[in-house]
Amino acid sequence: MILFQTMLQEAPVKIKWHTFMYGRVRDYGQLLKPNLSFMVVFSSVVGYLMAPHTFFAWKEVILLFAGGLLVTGGANTINQIIERYSDAFMKRTMTRPLPERRMGIAEAWIFAIVTGLTGACLLGFFFTPLAGILSFISLLLYAFAYTPMKKIHPIAVFIGAIPGALPPLIGWTAATGSIGLGGVVLFLFQFFWQFPHFWAIAWVGYDDYNKAGINMLPSREKETKFTAIQCMFYSLVLIPLAIIPRTIGMCSNIGMWIVMACGIMYFAASFVFYLNNDHKSAKRVMFTSFVYLPVVLLALLFTKM
Repeated sequence: MILFQTMLQEAPVKIKWHTFMYGRVRDYGQLLKPNLSFMVVFSSVVGYLMAPHTFFAWKEVILLFAGGLLVTGGANTINQIIERYSDAFMKRTMTRPLPERRMGIAEAWIFAIVTGLTGACLLGFFFTPLAGILSFISLLLYAFAYTPMKKIHPIAVFIGAIPGALPPLIGWTAATGSIGLGGVVLFLFQFFWQFPHFWAIAWVGYDDYNKAGINMLPSREKETKFTAIQCMFYSLVLIPLAIIPRTIGMCSNIGMWIVMACGIMYFAASFVFYLNNDHKSAKRVMFTSFVYLPVVLLALLFTKM
């Protein structure tokens, strides 16, 4: 009987502890932004496998994935620390651990520093020093240049496109130890892809961003067609860019045609956005961007020469 009573008394304590641990793990997961981080790390792994004389090996892929995830997680955490007050105004971010004060700032900074430095050191030690350096530069640019600039000027999108395009180049340097032409080409694909991607997201979420004092659009006015024109321009660049990987022997003709078709699809969505200039067409650009990048990267990888 006494044993049974003791078990009953301890049960709520155990339940509370498990609930706390589950909540804390979930909060750390939110800081990492797993959806965004996965796409970043995926492009890094493709960049690594695209390098000459590089083949798939579980050990290298897992290490690269872990290093990239930690660096990206560190950058995302610093982003959320800096934007914690802005996040409180937006529906999609107001439930994050910092706006809701489920986590202290000091704890978030410790998490950011540990993950960021560990990831960069992992890439530098197990792969090449240049890969580690580039990953750390990417973190600094994203966290301390792109993030604060979002509330100052739309040029933030251009600044953010640089660290956003570095992952495949980091993967390439992890395999080769140098910034080769192939790595630069992969960087350019991801660089130009980001502009319609970010602007479509900013157009769809304009009201939320406006409440938070964040202006990501190239025009202060949402109603103008200037944003759609810019989306058309940057997506158009991706069409002839598809010829370069074939020209330098990175992929086959099939890969080139697939990449070019994706560019045409991206441009077509941007053109419809220009014609209609509405929520539905902006969302179409956004979803097309989600399809474009993984298909292009996989097409280049599977037709690698």
